[in-house]
Amino acid sequence: MKDGFIKVAAVTPDIRVADVDYNTEQICGLIGETAGEGAKIAVFPELCLTGYTCGDLFTQDILLAKAREGLFQVAAYTKGKDMLVFVGVPLAVNGALYNVAAALQDGEILGLTTKTFLPNYGEFYEMRQFREGPSFAEDILLDGKEVPFGPQLLFEADNVEGLIVSAEICEDVWSAVPPSIQAAREGATIIVNCSASDETIGKAAYRKSLIEGQSARLICGYIYANAGEGESTTDLVFGGHNMIAENGVTLASGKRFENGVIYAEIDVKRILSERQKNTTFKPADGRELLRISFHADVEETSLTRSFPSRPFVPAEDGERERRCEEILTIQAMGLKKRLAHAHAQSAVVGISGGLDSTLALLVTAKAFDLLGMDRKQIMAVTMPCFGTTDRTYRNACKMSEKLGATLKEVPIADSVAQHFKDIGHDLEDHSVTYENAQARERTQVIMDIANQKNGMVIGTGDMSELALGWATYNGDHMSMYGVNGSVPKTLVRHLVRYYADTCQDKTLMEVLYDVLDTPVSPELLPPEDGEIAQKTEDLVGPYELHDFFLYYFLRFGYEPAKIYRIAKRAFAGEYEDETIYRWLRTFCLRFFSQQFKRSCLPDGPKVGTVALSPRGDWRMPSDACVRAWIDNLERAGGKKDGDE
Repeated sequence: MKDGFIKVAAVTPDIRVADVDYNTEQICGLIGETAGEGAKIAVFPELCLTGYTCGDLFTQDILLAKAREGLFQVAAYTKGKDMLVFVGVPLAVNGALYNVAAALQDGEILGLTTKTFLPNYGEFYEMRQFREGPSFAEDILLDGKEVPFGPQLLFEADNVEGLIVSAEICEDVWSAVPPSIQAAREGATIIVNCSASDETIGKAAYRKSLIEGQSARLICGYIYANAGEGESTTDLVFGGHNMIAENGVTLASGKRFENGVIYAEIDVKRILSERQKNTTFKPADGRELLRISFHADVEETSLTRSFPSRPFVPAEDGERERRCEEILTIQAMGLKKRLAHAHAQSAVVGISGGLDSTLALLVTAKAFDLLGMDRKQIMAVTMPCFGTTDRTYRNACKMSEKLGATLKEVPIADSVAQHFKDIGHDLEDHSVTYENAQARERTQVIMDIANQKNGMVIGTGDMSELALGWATYNGDHMSMYGVNGSVPKTLVRHLVRYYADTCQDKTLMEVLYDVLDTPVSPELLPPEDGEIAQKTEDLVGPYELHDFFLYYFLRFGYEPAKIYRIAKRAFAGEYEDETIYRWLRTFCLRFFSQQFKRSCLPDGPKVGTVALSPRGDWRMPSDACVRAWIDNLERAGGKKDGDE
């Protein structure tokens, strides 16, 4: 459970209807198997000790006695196993029969959660045999021991912060107000469901959306174990549709019509972080539910869940076109409003032939189309200087012309050289002054052209650059509206590629593909043999790594050690561990030291869940100390030679 990951299992055993001895043997065997796989929570289906489809056999004392006997056998089998097990069982209490999820650990029955909502429609006549559980939990005597009995019991780990588990049973989650709502409000981070849901046409899809939706609404992990083959087929078929979800996303799903086990690792720390940030998640005012302590050994969970290495990039599936169009439209609609509000007659884009300015120009063209304005009022300004290569210059010119913008060339080498003379800077001194003077001169040029044309300067810088502070203060850092401000570099590349794939203009397509193949560079140092000499990713690290770090740092509040751990898994075969460590350290250092640039960003549209706007998304003091984050990373990866 290191880093908050806890391995869980949803289990569908082979059963025989009313054969408790056989079912007990199968359940115990699977408990042993899941314990061997490192699962800390294992969930079995509803009434699985007897079978859900026993019908009026549930009124037979012999079956109920065998079920109770089987429950004690399964509980005893958990002795010495570091796991919390939930098993469905019919249980007679004080002359009434209840549908119960029994929580078992280390040979003990910790609690008995009763089903709140009993179906009484179609083939489900549970009210014929079972009673609804009590309104509030109470202790009952079971084999001479007091055991909590009732709805919404909370099982709270005594040594793992935030690990609180609650159970509901099948129909409960289909109800208008599931019991898990109150459980989550009182702190439950994992909900388990012992279920027996039959298969009918279309039901599996709805069941999946239901479990994903409940886990999203409650910001929790959800383990759903369903009855499968072995149940009676007199009228129904059960498919063993098991699911493990976390905050709206399915982590694992079993193949229907095949009994077995699925595993996943639920991230409890991520759930707690999401709840802390989500002000609409309202914890309960007081504690009403019964809390039962259990122990879980803390150890490093072996991870099987996947982490997308490009979390900002839409999957290459049927959603790609819709997602890309949506992002481009959000960017364009933001710019449309700003242009209209300012009564701007033109827009000015500094075009370099690189990815960011390309996307900004594409978005500006789309905004002009939405406004019904002539694209010729877009001023695409290329400003060649000491580092400009023929390749990027040609691409900038061709692209501007094909999009219908007005291309304007303003060479700035003489102006920058004069500026160096004015401040006494040697032209051969290629230090940061040499680089930043060019960036600031370009910003001055396009700002003044915007004044001439009664227009606005459209910012081109992306979110990855802002996170790293890879922008010249009061240079490319500044604009009148930054359309790319919440778009990370990996997504910029994807959007440009999508536009190239769908633009239907062969020449423009070829230009865009060449832009995509061009190394990312500010082109502020003189070329070497006509080629780009200054490659950004050689200096600050691969953007695909930094975007990964940024996503998990901001979206889920992961600490550097945890990011390092999952990055090694996500980029296995692409980057060595030492490389990931090096650039993650760079990310932490730069992210903290460069906040002052983000504290005064221009306006710009938010397109995703992660953004750095100082007005709403990320409010951080510009002089915050990074020491704790670096210490955390060094403990995880070991301090490297040459580290500060």
